[in-house]
Amino acid sequence: MITETEPSLIVSGLRQAETGLPDWFTDQQISAWADFERQPLPVRTDELWRFSAVNNLALDQYVVPAEYSGDSSGIVSARAFPEPSGRIVFANERAVRVESCNPALEAQGVLFLTLEEALANHSDLLREHFMAQPARLGSKKFAALHKALVRSGSFLYVPPGVQIEVPFEVFHIVEGDRAAIFPHTLIIAEEGSRVTFLDHFVSADEDQAGFACGVNDLVLKPGATLNYVSLQDWSKAFVSVQVNSTIAGRDSSALNLSMNFGGKYSRLESVSRMIGTGARSDMLAVSIASGDQEFDQRTLQDHLKPNTTSDLLYKNSLNHRARTIFSGLIKVERAAHRTDAYQKVRNLLLSDEAEANSLPGLEILADNVRCTHGATSGQVQPEELFYLKSRGIPENTAKGLVVRGFLNEVVNRLPDGTLAEYLHEQIDAHL
Repeated sequence: MITETEPSLIVSGLRQAETGLPDWFTDQQISAWADFERQPLPVRTDELWRFSAVNNLALDQYVVPAEYSGDSSGIVSARAFPEPSGRIVFANERAVRVESCNPALEAQGVLFLTLEEALANHSDLLREHFMAQPARLGSKKFAALHKALVRSGSFLYVPPGVQIEVPFEVFHIVEGDRAAIFPHTLIIAEEGSRVTFLDHFVSADEDQAGFACGVNDLVLKPGATLNYVSLQDWSKAFVSVQVNSTIAGRDSSALNLSMNFGGKYSRLESVSRMIGTGARSDMLAVSIASGDQEFDQRTLQDHLKPNTTSDLLYKNSLNHRARTIFSGLIKVERAAHRTDAYQKVRNLLLSDEAEANSLPGLEILADNVRCTHGATSGQVQPEELFYLKSRGIPENTAKGLVVRGFLNEVVNRLPDGTLAEYLHEQIDAHL
């Protein structure tokens, strides 16, 4: 069982040490477990957990997943991007299908591997970037838990100057009631490279509860371009904590789109740090919430150098008794003159019981900057519904069309039309 005091949880990490994985990694796991035990569980009075239903985060009810017994092909085919550059499918933290990148990309030095393979064969490369950034938005305890127990994930390395137009794709599938997993993604885009990555998080059974504690490390070297898209489709009884870290070097461009469909309680923390002059970060999210779902979103746009740009656009559609929390900060450090930063959150309430809490913020320590932020919540206008219904469209279908139009602005920010069309299809499937 996963509890605060049960040391047997780290057995998975110790077993990895026996297979010859690097000492630094297992040492980190042991240290992280001690850190996890020291950190208290979050409480709602903590500003970083304000409004959150922290009662969902009790950890004494989850178990290590058994070996996957189902067939992943149906789950994958229903959501797969057509002919990706490479695909890895994890089921209950085990790689059940690995389609490495095509030989032409391998010949250019591209690495697309499971985390286990990468640790065994490219240890030094991982050591520099694996969870190198601390959790800054409240989830230090869960980041430590992830570091202590992670045993599966994906690693993508794109060498300098390599331009890849077709996305890579990874699936994390969970089967079994109360199963707990710890997925990890590490992407290194070297100088002048370009790549797109799709991360899927899926429950095999829409009624089974579970827990996921995931981390993404996205590293962009000077002039690199990375488009990262996560599609979260956990069961409606699932609890998840996801910690995203983006490091954008000089003149690089990072786009991070989070699409949230499933889960009972989903906490997403996303930090983007512009550490090089001319760096740009686009932070995007689409959330479709219904029933009693809660999406808890925390962000930091951290500008460390001059002439950097960040643009955040989060859109949430809420029906029934669904709730969202957004707390975001634009921080301009002392040396980051001529920063250009935007933060916009829009909530569409489809019922009188839906609730949206938004707390945008600014912290500016430099001169000659342009920073704007704002949040709005509103309902579907009766005139819009009347117009559609007067043309024979049923009310629920009409609402779906309005929601789709509301969310289009986010997806249309993607530079790739084929990818945008694919993501529109994923939204339509959940409307």
